[in-house]
Amino acid sequence: LHVTLKFLGEIAEDKVPSANEALRRVPAGLPIPLKFQSLGFFPNERRPRVLWIGMSAPPSLTNLARAIDESLAQIGVAREEREFSPHLTLARGKDGRLTAALREAIAKHASSLFGEMSPTSFHLIESKLKSTGAEYTTLESFSGKPKT
Repeated sequence: LHVTLKFLGEIAEDKVPSANEALRRVPAGLPIPLKFQSLGFFPNERRPRVLWIGMSAPPSLTNLARAIDESLAQIGVAREEREFSPHLTLARGKDGRLTAALREAIAKHASSLFGEMSPTSFHLIESKLKSTGAEYTTLESFSGKPKT
C-alpha cells in the first residue's frame, strides 16, 4: 500500500534523473503523523470503482504534495489540477457493483480507525500495469532533507 503524493504518468526514461534531482530538493518536514480512518469510494457509493481508506493528516502532508508538484513542474512535469486527497486504495472494481454483504461490512467500519504511522521518507515509484495487476518498483527514496 502507498499514498500517492504526485502521479507523474508516463515520463521518458531519460527524465528520471532530473525527477530524482528535483525531488532531492524538496523540504519534506518528515516525519508526518498520519491516521488511517474512514472508508469511501471513488467516484461515489452509487458507482464504486475504488474502495479507499481515508487519512487524517496535518497540513504538512498537503504542503509536501504541493512542494513535490512545484519542484517537478520546474522540469516540465504537468502540475496537478485536482485537489490533493490523501488515501490508501484498497481495491478496484470494474463493474461498479457491491454485494450486500460487502456493502454491510463497509458500512460497519466506515468510521473505524485502521492504524497510525509517521513516515520518515518518500519514494519515486514506477508502476507497470500487467494482466495480474500493477507491479511497483521503488526507483529512489528521499529523506526530505533538501539538497541544493
